[in-house]
Formats: sequence, structure tokens, C-alpha cells
Amino acid sequence: MPAKAAPKKNLSALKRVRQAEKRNLRNSAVRSKIKTLSKKVEEAVAEKNKEQLEQFLKAAVKAISASVSKGVLHKNTASRKISRLSRLANTVLKAVAA
Repeated sequence: MPAKAAPKKNLSALKRVRQAEKRNLRNSAVRSKIKTLSKKVEEAVAEKNKEQLEQFLKAAVKAISASVSKGVLHKNTASRKISRLSRLANTVLKAVAA
């Protein structure tokens, strides 16, 4: 039984594969940065450190918003992430203020 011939691919399909790989690497780097910043916000909440919390929250919101404009995240997903982080941060900020 002869071996199966390799599937033929046209040039545009090969280029699309290369582009998809580049975008995947870029997008995963952005998503990783968002996760890291979110974890830093959660750690600052656990420590009840107001200065760090405000700094990390601002950085996280900025990174999430930038990812929407780059097309990495959907706008509703970004909005949900920002809302959850803000709500978490507000619990500590209100407790510190009171």
C-alpha cells in the first residue's frame, strides 16, 4: 500500500499560518501580563496595602483596556475583568477609609 501524499497547501494558506503563530505569541504575552497584574491587585488586597493597590489597579485597568484596542480581548470580557478588580479593590479602600 503506497504512502499517502502530503496535502498541498497554497502560498496564502502558508502565510496565514505564519501570521496566526505571530498573533498567538503576541496575544498570549498580553493575556499573561493581564493575569500577572490581576494577581498583584489580589495580593495587595490581601495585604490591605492601599498605595500598592491603587498603583496595581491602575496598571491592570490600563493593560486590559489596551488589549481591547489591540483585539486581544472582547470589550465585554475586558469590562467584566475591570469591574471585578475594581469591586475587589473598593472593599479594601472603603475599609481603610472607615
